[in-house]
Amino acid sequence: MTISWAETTRLAEQRAGGRCEYCRMHQALQGATFHVEHIRPRVDGGSDDLDNLAWACPGCNLKKSKRQTIVDADTGAPVPLFHPRLQNWSQHFSWSRYILAGLTPVGRSLIVAFDLNSERRQMIRRAEEQFGLFPPPDGK
Repeated sequence: MTISWAETTRLAEQRAGGRCEYCRMHQALQGATFHVEHIRPRVDGGSDDLDNLAWACPGCNLKKSKRQTIVDADTGAPVPLFHPRLQNWSQHFSWSRYILAGLTPVGRSLIVAFDLNSERRQMIRRAEEQFGLFPPPDGK
């Protein structure tokens, strides 16, 4: 059965709990609408199936673009980009107050490549805390 793009979008947002599946920011306090992001880009053979889609904030979606690998911040070696359908978020990342820490090369690399500890993101986390949205529940 084929579902509409609107329904696919709704399901992706619902599955993510309204949070970016990369940085875990909640959509509720953002001025911009989050995006349905292709984990494996269509230009590389990725499909529109829900299993290949992630809910992403505009910042993460723009940083990811069509990339599937990024450079390890410690070793300079290429590592696969965090895959929200196949990997458990909490195995790669942890919180130290408002700072996101990478527990693995995948986690470290994503934090650097997506600038996930910028001052702006830390301010958003403080604001989210005031509304009971931070820290986020552990990602799957």
